Amino acid sequence: MKSLPQISEAEYEVMKVVWENAPISTNEVTDRLTATTDWSPKTIQTMLKRLVTKGALSYVKEGRVFVYTPLVEEGEYVGQKSRSFLSRYYDGKLSSMVSAFLENDRLTDSEISTLRELLDKGEGRGGN
Repeated sequence: MKSLPQISEAEYEVMKVVWENAPISTNEVTDRLTATTDWSPKTIQTMLKRLVTKGALSYVKEGRVFVYTPLVEEGEYVGQKSRSFLSRYYDGKLSSMVSAFLENDRLTDSEISTLRELLDKGEGRGGN
């Protein structure tokens, strides 16, 4: 498994915009994030530069505009972070995490129903 860059929570918000809209210009990223956060355009530009430096994004210059594309796949990043979270807090066991949520009333009836459906679909598949 390849090592993925360390991305802060704020940088992750930038990545979500890029993943959803790539290729995307600096102005488009800024417009989307200033509509949903209180970040300044300069802050967003700084995070884009950091993500390029970390190897999470690449860019091409089209005229006077920078256009960004991800170098890290969203599913791969989320999968690695999920495995890391499970390993760190639940000894790598999904069942321990679900049990903790059930014991602390953190799952709604709807979520439990959805989990049952997912388990029924995956039954017999095995997996790691």
